[in-house]
Amino acid sequence: MPVAERIVPQRTAVFLRPVESPGDARRPELSCAKCNLRETCLSGGVPAEDLERVEDIVFARRRIKRGVRLFDAGDTFRGVYAIRSGFFKTSLADSDGRDQVTGFFMGGELLGMDGLGSGRYKDRAIALEDSDICVMPYPLIEKIALEVPSLQRRLHTLLASEIERGHGIMLMLGSMRAEERLAAFLLNLSRRLLHRGYSGSNLMLRMTRDEIGSYLGLKTETVSRLFSAFQKSGLLEVQQKQISIIDIRGLERRLRPAD
Repeated sequence: MPVAERIVPQRTAVFLRPVESPGDARRPELSCAKCNLRETCLSGGVPAEDLERVEDIVFARRRIKRGVRLFDAGDTFRGVYAIRSGFFKTSLADSDGRDQVTGFFMGGELLGMDGLGSGRYKDRAIALEDSDICVMPYPLIEKIALEVPSLQRRLHTLLASEIERGHGIMLMLGSMRAEERLAAFLLNLSRRLLHRGYSGSNLMLRMTRDEIGSYLGLKTETVSRLFSAFQKSGLLEVQQKQISIIDIRGLERRLRPAD
């Protein structure tokens, strides 16, 4: 199976303007209340009567082109980004200077939560396709969360989810065999898409085989071999980046220990 061309990020990055000078920012045309991804975003779980106040945290809406960095590892933490549409990867340079993928994020998910503790982003975020984001400066989130308890609870829930995601990655890399890692990866994508109202069986992968391998701790050749093996077993139908899950139960069984 051919390996898709690796995305080379541009050297430009898209940063927040200072929160103190918001006058020239482009306000979002779509409100949180009317957004079909609201339940998975920061405003999810916020009662309707509080939504108008919570919408003030969206400072601007921006379009990020494929291959452009949203922020870099070590940049000063200024805010959180909600993905309206599109797909991003996060990565970090390892001790040898190689790019290690640490996550993939889709519409309705947040980027930049890892910067809350240290005041600096720990990863680099790059758009894997043309994407739309909502910019939410953290001082605004913090201020409104004090006034709207439901937003504060939601923020705590999302922080806990980020910790859980990190633990899941460590578990996957530390104890799963290669085929279990790929099965878990595909099932995770499927569930996230289903949660957003999309098909969980037809996946258009925005990342390359190389990026999947980096994330799963596998060689690119191993990832390609496993896709071929899953297809031969009748679990998947693979056409380059288009993946159709034919037997989701069979894919789930790959995660169970052998008797």
